[in-house]
Amino acid sequence: MTDPIICFGQQPAGFFPKRFLYAKIITARRLQREIGGKIVFFYHDSDHDPRETITVFCARDTGREIALNFKFINKIQKQFSPLYAKKIAPRWKEKMVRQLPAYVSSDLTDKFKRANGANVADFCLDVYRQMGLLEGLRVARSSDPRFRERAIKVDDYFVDVPYEGELVRARCREGKLWLHKGGDRYIEVSAAEYNARQISPTRDTRFRWMQSVVHCTHYVAGASEQNYINKADGPGVIFVERDVIAHSGRAYLGE
Repeated sequence: MTDPIICFGQQPAGFFPKRFLYAKIITARRLQREIGGKIVFFYHDSDHDPRETITVFCARDTGREIALNFKFINKIQKQFSPLYAKKIAPRWKEKMVRQLPAYVSSDLTDKFKRANGANVADFCLDVYRQMGLLEGLRVARSSDPRFRERAIKVDDYFVDVPYEGELVRARCREGKLWLHKGGDRYIEVSAAEYNARQISPTRDTRFRWMQSVVHCTHYVAGASEQNYINKADGPGVIFVERDVIAHSGRAYLGE
């Protein structure tokens, strides 16, 4: 018998983590206390959707909600670059530090100040570390070329390729690479040669791609994941629904 490997996955989920990510973490820790083993955070920073890092706060004086996000270098990066390659615009951090006291404690503002990272995925991860949320967890990043080389081949995937001077995440369909501009509008990207170090999975192939490297015994999933994960992709895996948490889409601020 091998020790349990408890895994949960999530894209960078706000520059302060969304409460549903915190719920996955505490669910994994509770499970670890019950059965032992190790916890792996599958950090899917290959995703490219800029909405993943929207961070929702409530004003400390009025309770009014506000949604904040990174400011990106340019439109191509915002729309098409993977999160690990979306560079943070100059002075964004300094401007955010001036706004944060209206929404978070001085302690969290200080943690935000100490966080580093030139791209949004690195910065989010460092904030989570500053908050102590990753202590004792192993982080496995979908952007890591070594992880990608170890993963199985899947038939539905994205490829990180250059486009107009930027790194973009293009969907492979019928041997061609496409960027989705919204609706029925697509841009074809030159199909240069590529290899496993450039490939990341789609939503429907992500679990089995991840599992081929992580080999988890237990997987903590949110409600939406429970609906789309094909559990046949993880024979023998015990799927655990994350703990319920109020206001799951808001930022977790340590309360």
